[in-house]
Amino acid sequence: MNAALARLIAGQICVHACMAGMRLAAPLLALREGYSAAAVGVLLALFALTQVFLALPAGRYADRHGLKRPVGYSVAVATAGAAAALVFPVFPVLCLAALATGGATGAATIALQRHVGRAAHDATALKQVFSWLAIGPAVSNFIGPFCAGLMIDHAGVIAGDTQGYRAAFALMALLPLATWFWVRDTVELPPVIAAAGGPPQRAWDLMNEVPFRRLLIVNWILSSCWDVHTFVVPLIGHERGLSASVIGSILGAFAIAAAVIRVLMPLVAEHLRERVVVAAAMVATAALFAVYPVMPTALTMGLCSVLLGFALGSVQPMVMSLLHQITPSHRHGEALGLRLMAINASSVLMPMLFGTAGAVIGVGGVFWVVGAAVGAGARLAWNMGKPQAAH
Repeated sequence: MNAALARLIAGQICVHACMAGMRLAAPLLALREGYSAAAVGVLLALFALTQVFLALPAGRYADRHGLKRPVGYSVAVATAGAAAALVFPVFPVLCLAALATGGATGAATIALQRHVGRAAHDATALKQVFSWLAIGPAVSNFIGPFCAGLMIDHAGVIAGDTQGYRAAFALMALLPLATWFWVRDTVELPPVIAAAGGPPQRAWDLMNEVPFRRLLIVNWILSSCWDVHTFVVPLIGHERGLSASVIGSILGAFAIAAAVIRVLMPLVAEHLRERVVVAAAMVATAALFAVYPVMPTALTMGLCSVLLGFALGSVQPMVMSLLHQITPSHRHGEALGLRLMAINASSVLMPMLFGTAGAVIGVGGVFWVVGAAVGAGARLAWNMGKPQAAH
């Protein structure tokens, strides 16, 4: 990893940590103020909802303007959203802050991913840089909530008072400014201009390309696996009388395993083949989902969680590498926007679907149904074939 990539990863961590910290602090404050679980669920959904609608325009904007301008606007919006919650810590403003920080994080992520992908010169470099870049969200998902929790518990007169929440929001407002510190000296890459005289291009035209369509479907299936694991494991743990700390440890083991595999992948990137890694991850996920609900103890559930983290954690760098190879250089931002839009739409809708299905077939049945879908999709991943590089 070179210094330029390290600075971009640091910038991604800071802006993503802002959203992750807000995602902890805002719901806790809403619950303290007496809002219902349904209202808190809506608040949490707003973090992903903005990205559903803004991802595609953000991708197009990044295609036209590169890295710094989209990141600069994202920093301003994220800071303004967190600062608004600092000044007016009431539920409507918390909803506005969720929309602002979620949308800003998505737009900044697209611009950073596009820049890093364009800077790579071959397929091996793509796998390496996206493996490093994928570590950022794992780190920020720890830093943001941890720092926000410290502020809430210790910055006020008593733990959990309004002053503590204001301190948490103030810290979250400062984090995006650190993103600009890391990114501001990055050298912009030359713009890529589409060939003149062709028919007008729409983002949805990318869906007519079979390799891209297959890649998006596979990515959506695997993203749903992250959602179902996060949603169902607490329910299974509650059914079995496991404590909150044990359930949290099981989920934490998954996150750590996903980060570890992403640290190791750049070291062997030259020997990895994207479609092989993705197909193997889907087969492994299907097998783990089949046995997960029948694991008798917290220890065996934790083992499944670690193995699942290894499998699913290996997917994103491979998907990002493939995406940059099968789409034209001047449309990387659009492709990244479509991918992010699909993932966040899934994060909004799937928990509701899982909840309904769990009431009908049981929480274990949700694991088995999704596992069967993942296993069936492994053939689709294998048939993605060897893409023709666009670099």
